[in-house]
Order: sequence, then structure tokens, then C-alpha cells
Amino acid sequence: MSKIKVLIVDDSSLVRKMLTEILSSDRDIEVVGSAADPYMAREKIKTLNPDVLTLDVEMPRMDGLTFLSNLMRLRPMPVVMVSSLTEKGADVTLDALDLGAIDFVSKPKVDLAHTLQNYADEIIEKVKTASKAKVRAIDPAKIKESIQTVPKYSADAVLEKKGTIRNFKTTDKIIAIGASTGGTEAIKEVLMALPADSPGTVITQHIPEAFSGPFASRMDRCSAMTVYEAKDGQQIVPGHVYIAPGDKHLIVERSGARYVCKLSDGPPVNRHRPAVDVMFRSVAQNVGKNAVGVVLTGMGDDGARGLKEIKEAGGPTLVQDEKTSVVWGMPGEAYKIGATDIALPLDKIASKIISLSKEIDKKK
Repeated sequence: MSKIKVLIVDDSSLVRKMLTEILSSDRDIEVVGSAADPYMAREKIKTLNPDVLTLDVEMPRMDGLTFLSNLMRLRPMPVVMVSSLTEKGADVTLDALDLGAIDFVSKPKVDLAHTLQNYADEIIEKVKTASKAKVRAIDPAKIKESIQTVPKYSADAVLEKKGTIRNFKTTDKIIAIGASTGGTEAIKEVLMALPADSPGTVITQHIPEAFSGPFASRMDRCSAMTVYEAKDGQQIVPGHVYIAPGDKHLIVERSGARYVCKLSDGPPVNRHRPAVDVMFRSVAQNVGKNAVGVVLTGMGDDGARGLKEIKEAGGPTLVQDEKTSVVWGMPGEAYKIGATDIALPLDKIASKIISLSKEIDKKK
């Protein structure tokens, strides 16, 4: 089996050196070259024909977004962005994902020589995932974990599994959506298609703390619903969307006939915080048959077991299909374990959510 050929594009010689050492340590990856700016990268892509590109956000001579938009228009290929953990870096990185980048790795702001090494496992995993991911053709209108093994906890570490509460006819419906790799764009497409009077919606997307606020703001601008970064104790009401903050689990709790958001600092579940399984379990326990559970594109299996718990509690469930998923890890695993019988193309998800929520009303 041939190795994954990687080209590293970064203006920092230290970052180029560190990324080369990290990626070369994996037997399945070969770093075929590096470039200090997009112009050098353009020539090396032609001669080296890499499988995956790592691309710095802030680049000399040509900014990373301009280079990425040209690349995805003329020579689409898997790209993993290297971004700073700042609000400005978050906005630019979200722009990059919008243009077709597969994923991003957060570049530490301090003590680079030591802390970047801590991201070795994440960098390697994301490059490998990118090499197998489906590269989206760019829309012309858009052109303008630690190196040590982290214990893989289940949702039990945050929320004990227990029976579903009794549902009342007056109880509002909840839509629960989980996603990871490719999810920022998939979530955007779903939210853009949901009407303003949709049931209250909770979302867990694997995303760093500095990115979740800007992501929620972006979704608010493109959705008919009102979108928030969820706050502890915030009531969940129809026509509103609540996105889990980075580094906090989002739990749906019941307060009388109302639902509220609870944020938890519990341990990472499936190596993620926020974790989809935690949110789904809380939805299964406190919303039950009044919930619609959805798993969109993503790497790994987070959300699969939680979606099955929603199904077992009587709530309808569905996943994004393999053809339209950037990575069919999370939805594929959910489908495989019987958490749902429905796998749909991304452009059919929103309409199905609406029809399933209407079916819930008929059953009351």
C-alpha cells in the first residue's frame, strides 16, 4: 500500500520542521516537500503531486484563503488548515472550510517547539482522514489530542445511563444534531433549509473553544432561526438553535415542561469535549420520543451509541448518507449498529427533519 504523500505549506521554518518530523514518524505518511509561501507551493504541487496539503492560514505574498480558493477551483485536493487559536484565526479557518478545506489543526500560540508536538496524534489522524475524504468542488460564487494516548471514555463518564422520562402532550419537540469533520458546512446547509418556526435545535460539532462562538455567529447570519453559542441554564425554545461551546459538553435537561441547556466540564467522551454521545444521551433521557436525532458527516464513532439511545427511547433518527459525507465515520457507524434505518443525502436532511417532527405531533 503506497504512502500518503504530504506537502507542508507554512511560512515558519520551525513549523515546517516540526510538522515534517511529526508526519514522517508515521509509517503510512511521506512528507514529499515543504513550501514557505503559496507561489512555491503551486510549483511543488505540480512536480510532487501530493495527496494532502497542510496549509497555514496567514501566508506571505498571497493569503491562505486566496490560495485555497484558486487551488480548489483549478486543482481540488484534500487540504488540512493550520490555524491559530484566536477569534480572527477562527473566522479565517471557517472561511477555509467553506471553500472546501477538509479540516483544521490549531496552531499553539506559545512555546511552539514544545506544544506543537502535543498535537502529533491529531495532526497525523487528520491528514490520514483527509487523504480518504471526498473533496468538494468549489462553488464559483464563494470565491473571493495529545501525543500521549487520551483515555476513551464513554458517555457514562459524564451522564449515567437511566430510563427515559415520561413525555407529556404539552412537551416541545427537540432536534438534536451531531457532526465532526465536514460538519461546519453540513450544519450550515441543514440550518439554511429549516424554517424559522422549527423546533428548538441543539447541536454538538467537534470544535475548539475559540471557534464555537464565531461559528454560532456565522450560522445565525445564514439561518432563519436564531442561533446561539449555548449558555448554562438557557431555555431551549422553538425557532432557536443552541451550539455546544468548545470544551464544554452540552446537556439537555428538563425543568417542568421546559427544556434548558446545561454545560458540563466532564471528561472528554470518545476523546471529545463537547461530545455528541453526551448530548444525545441527555436528549434520549429527557426528551425521548419528542426528539429527532441526526448524525452528519464526521470522523470516528462519536454519536452512534447516543443516536441509538434516542431511537430506543422512541425518537425518530436519521444520518447523512455516505455519498454526500466528507467522512462517513460517525454516520456510517450509527447506521451500522442500527441506530437508524434512514440514510439521506445532505440536501434531503432538513425536509426529513421537518416531516419527522410533524409525525411526532400526530402520535401524541
